[in-house]
Amino acid sequence: MKSHEVLKQAIAAGNIKTMASKMGLSTSLVYKWCQEPPINEVPDQSGAKNPLDRVVELYRLTGEPFVISWVCEQAGGYFVENPKREPVPPGAAVLMNTQALIKEFSDLLGEVSKAVEDGSGIDPHEAEKIRREWEQLKRKAECFVVGCENGTFK
Repeated sequence: MKSHEVLKQAIAAGNIKTMASKMGLSTSLVYKWCQEPPINEVPDQSGAKNPLDRVVELYRLTGEPFVISWVCEQAGGYFVENPKREPVPPGAAVLMNTQALIKEFSDLLGEVSKAVEDGSGIDPHEAEKIRREWEQLKRKAECFVVGCENGTFK
């Protein structure tokens, strides 16, 4: 879905005039955000570069994922960058890759077990370790799924 379509769908759920007013913007500008953006500033095209496109541009120019992380935090979420899709070596055994995936899951469970064994709950430092293990598990799982998609395990 394109950014202007996302905005159009989100704004359709509310009152555009009220939204524009609360944001201190003109209604026409908000409407323009919901239209196809101009290509190379063609004068006859309507539309305007919207905030979503600007955030993506800021990310691309800086290369800093904390820009996206901040937006996710504002929405109550957490940004996790997908791992780079590295090719799985030809002939790699599905069993070997499955075992590696299970090992990562076991490592995650190990961190959770260590964190709760004293009965005091999970503190922020322990949560950080659990997060690291979770990220490693997701990377390993993504590599496994990419291998499946690429037909590596035939």
